[in-house]
Amino acid sequence: MGKSMGLPGSPVPTADSFILIVEGVRVMSHEVIIETRNLTKVYRDFWGRPKVQALKALDLQVHRGEIFGLLGPNGSGKTTSIKLLLGLLFPTDGEALIFNEPTTNVAKNERIGYLPEESYLYKFLNAEETLHFYGRLFKISKAERTKRVGRLIDMVGLSGAKHRQLREYSKGMQRRIGLAQALINNPELILLDEPTSGLDPIGTSEIKTLIRELREQGKTIVLSGHLLADMQDICDRIAILHRGELKELGKVTDLLTVQDVTQIKARNLSPGAIDEIRELIRRHGGEDIAVDHPTTTLEELFLRIVQESELHPGRRKVAQDAGRADALVAGGRSKP
Repeated sequence: MGKSMGLPGSPVPTADSFILIVEGVRVMSHEVIIETRNLTKVYRDFWGRPKVQALKALDLQVHRGEIFGLLGPNGSGKTTSIKLLLGLLFPTDGEALIFNEPTTNVAKNERIGYLPEESYLYKFLNAEETLHFYGRLFKISKAERTKRVGRLIDMVGLSGAKHRQLREYSKGMQRRIGLAQALINNPELILLDEPTSGLDPIGTSEIKTLIRELREQGKTIVLSGHLLADMQDICDRIAILHRGELKELGKVTDLLTVQDVTQIKARNLSPGAIDEIRELIRRHGGEDIAVDHPTTTLEELFLRIVQESELHPGRRKVAQDAGRADALVAGGRSKP
């Protein structure tokens, strides 16, 4: 992939804009970029009868400057959620806000970049022509388009193929140019549906690095996918959906930590000291002792939640505003 570089006109991070950097530690902004309230979508048949409930009473918030993951199996409501946020679908009930504006406000789309699960690009255009085409849709001047097109093509690693028609591109190359297209307007919010689909391990690693760099530029990224390792690597927070219901929500590190198990790590211990308590470890010359909680993997968490969802189909996750706590509810009433 090309050199790491910000987009032209990228905002300079400030405490008031999206994040604080305190002694090298990122502190999440409290500014809400996306908010859904009881967001529900029911698909109906030709006669108007309910056919599929794709999304049920979704409540969540996405803050400025974070990478937020929508995770779930096929048919869980991820793509429906993104289309509702973009205003491509209308909710059956509830509402969604982006930049504190209703999703029906089309002016918001100038501040959004979107990579769909399948990129519908013109196959007879090359990479440069494609990005210039989308740049003109945003009424970006020719001089500014030229700068952005060159930088984006280099950023996604297509400099050597920029004059080839897209019909000659592999699936992975099409994802790369699709990502560049999503960034042509220098968006504040980026919605990526399966961004690493079709990429080899090297390409996947490069795209994940690029997503992290976009976050450091202050952009808010929402990822949708089911590749658990990818989501675990880059997301700050995740929401797990199953059959249209929110099953889990929180920071990745918090969700994967096994709180009721404590592990002790030490260096340079003899085999006989392993089963001893901490004081005995010190007497045996151990060093760098760490007492913490082991973590599970996102895959294990995901499979457990799906299994529990099968056993308890009426249970869903609801984010409570007070204290930003989360609670599981059944039948619409909070459990004690």
